[in-house]
Amino acid sequence: MTIGFSSRTVRTTCALCAAGLLALLPGAAAARAGRPDPAGTGGSPAAAPPSALDRPGTQVRLRPGAPEVPEVSALSWVVADAGSGDVLAAHDAHRRLPPASTLKTLFALTVLPALPGGVRHQVSARELAEVGPGSSLVGVTEGGTYRVSDLWNGVFLNSGNDAVHVLADLTGGWSATAARMQARARDLGARDTHVLSPDGYDTPGQVSSAYDLAVFGRAGLRNPDFARYCATVDAMFPGEHGETFGIKNTNRLLTGADGVERYPGLIGIKNGYTSNAGNTLVAAARRGGRVLVVTVMNPQDGGGHAVYEETRSLLDWGFAAAGRVDPVGSLDAGDRARPGPAAVPTPAAAGPERAAATDWAATGAVAGAAGLGAGAVALGLHLGLRGRRRD
Repeated sequence: MTIGFSSRTVRTTCALCAAGLLALLPGAAAARAGRPDPAGTGGSPAAAPPSALDRPGTQVRLRPGAPEVPEVSALSWVVADAGSGDVLAAHDAHRRLPPASTLKTLFALTVLPALPGGVRHQVSARELAEVGPGSSLVGVTEGGTYRVSDLWNGVFLNSGNDAVHVLADLTGGWSATAARMQARARDLGARDTHVLSPDGYDTPGQVSSAYDLAVFGRAGLRNPDFARYCATVDAMFPGEHGETFGIKNTNRLLTGADGVERYPGLIGIKNGYTSNAGNTLVAAARRGGRVLVVTVMNPQDGGGHAVYEETRSLLDWGFAAAGRVDPVGSLDAGDRARPGPAAVPTPAAAGPERAAATDWAATGAVAGAAGLGAGAVALGLHLGLRGRRRD
């Protein structure tokens, strides 16, 4: 069976934004000063100067006339300029918390460069056997044939853990993917992140931070595929018997669904939810030639839509405050210092452990090793080497 794309045009909110993003965003910093690795796999951390982002509470340096930071209930948040990497304001930026499906940003950064979007793959029962109970699913079926690009739409739009499992299996297996994600995080200078389940499914000890997630989101926007995926509102997904069905992004700031007003200029990135993590969101928006990245983790007030409204408030503040605040830190690796406080997970309203969906896009700056390995992976796919056992 041959699965092709539907003739229906995939809508995006920023079809022309990728080129502008590439012009705005600098390359990854060469210097990597380290904060201690929560996974415990690194050596002695390099010394780094203290950072305001390591202090508890809200950090902001307002100039005269700058607007006050809005009050939000999230346990942790960051507002940063995607172009310069300057952090304009933050609250407990390095607090380690469960990330839910926002961790899929790091998954995409790690895996996307290795898999050509046009490769077709027939899914086996083994690849779907270990998808966690209550996971968000896009509808991948045993025996179905999918393009890799179909699976990425499932990851970005529906936060499909079934699609994540298949893509991870195609690139070496579950544990190997987690290890590569951990290495990618370290390469980006993100030292608060500990990867155990690549799909973001609640797993004891799996944590990230608002700071690290902003680093991942910014890195992802450097890649035009990532930018395209994360801006996609809806798409067609292969179903049974050669049919297709529509899927829609669950990032309500992007789609304007369920009573949440769409944010003007939103580029996307990724939202998530689990019962342990609460609601999480990494968002990017463009206004007047400036791109901001905002991370919001686990709002304590306002219900399920609070993550969108608090992100909206922080984006509005960031655009109004740009040029009228002094940065409190940087998303570039040279600003890394000591680890943030240990995570104190605050359970949200009871519900199934599922990772909410969103849209994202391919991956950020590709490390040299990943780039060299992509050809070998693609060749293996074409030779039919798909019987790898997930670790």
